[in-house]
Amino acid sequence: MKTKNAQLKPLARTSRLIVEELSDEVLIYDLDRDKAHHLNRSASIVWKHCDGLATTNEIAKILSREMASPVSEELVWLALYELEDAFLLQNKIKGPPAVSLMSRRQMTAGLSAAALLAIPIILSLIAPAAAQATSPFGPTGATGATGPTGATGATGATGPNGLKRARSRYDWLK
Repeated sequence: MKTKNAQLKPLARTSRLIVEELSDEVLIYDLDRDKAHHLNRSASIVWKHCDGLATTNEIAKILSREMASPVSEELVWLALYELEDAFLLQNKIKGPPAVSLMSRRQMTAGLSAAALLAIPIILSLIAPAAAQATSPFGPTGATGATGPTGATGATGATGPNGLKRARSRYDWLK
């Protein structure tokens, strides 16, 4: 399906990103949002070709060639919407109404097994900020399970003082 917006030339965001390219996939860490993103093969192909020069139609042709399978322009739009949701595009995109109103399920209905492998997938994971990662209130911090006041700490139930308290409660049984 050729869309009215085939002249859209999406531009990938590159600032404040750490990009690690693997054989068929891309891992991206967003320094502004403390999020890690994993782009599967088709999503990474689309993202790499969002150079502000290639149109969505041209990206669809490139994706078809690289995946060795016919790929519709709708799958490129699906990838662009996912990239936009992950803040991996420079600007907001406005797709054709027919595509922007379709759900992922509608876009993928009727695809062959080979075409299903071309579905762009972006998995995102929120990473703790540096301050959170070193927080004294985590599981091993001052108030955590293994900290001084935690279950195994000095004043915890199984710590040295905790065991003394437990023993003294049962002294009357002797």
